Amino acid sequence: MSDQTFRISAGEALTAEKITEAGEKPTEAVANYALRLGDDALILAQRLGWWIARAPELEEDVALGNIALDQLGHARSFLSYAALAWDKTEDDLAYFRDEPEFVNLQLVEQPNGDFAATIARQFIISHFQFELYRRLVDSTDATLAAIAAKAVKEVDYHRDHATQWVLRLALGTEESRRRMIAGLGVMWPYVDELFRDDELVESLVDAAVLPSSLREDFDAVTGAVLAEAELERPEGFVASGGGRDGIHTEFFGPMLAEMQVLARAHPEATW
Repeated sequence: MSDQTFRISAGEALTAEKITEAGEKPTEAVANYALRLGDDALILAQRLGWWIARAPELEEDVALGNIALDQLGHARSFLSYAALAWDKTEDDLAYFRDEPEFVNLQLVEQPNGDFAATIARQFIISHFQFELYRRLVDSTDATLAAIAAKAVKEVDYHRDHATQWVLRLALGTEESRRRMIAGLGVMWPYVDELFRDDELVESLVDAAVLPSSLREDFDAVTGAVLAEAELERPEGFVASGGGRDGIHTEFFGPMLAEMQVLARAHPEATW
């Protein structure tokens, strides 16, 4: 076991501070891969945080808030690791990049909509992240593996939470079922982008996970839930995607401006 592996794996929890303290710079390719995963988690956390004090019941305020915090923790770890390659900080990457520099999946930037639409988005992304992280624990990059080992335990809860709500809404009242079907219809066009391979992930070989390798298990597990919920998998329009290349939907800019406004107004502030 290398010194880096020991430092990163020691202790009860991996934190952004621990990654920064270890100071082991990733390669440019690994940094760009970590940036992708960090952006996914960061933008999803921002979207989910909106529900605090707005969820349909108090317990959901707590649940969605906790999921948002988990995602923010994942974002901090991935972004802290990526930032080392460019002598930056996690805050530099979160608050001082412009829209085309973000490489998150378009799914996570979609508006919350009503509660059922948020659940549809969460159902998709949590099952995707679970399949991704459970494979990433075997990464040849020790830091990516350690981040994934912590994240997969939390995402396992996220996918169970979303699954239970899909079933509850789909098998509830006529209105809740209508909204669940509508929510899936809005979010499902962005599923295809989750599983697209490109030169970056292919070049990383065993350090990364090929998105296409996740599709079979994702389809099997989500398909079983949809069948239990007596729902059809949405078909038809497929979004063109492009989030990994910095191409975003019209919803992204306003959300990013809201997320960054305080840091940009006070760029020299420390917290």
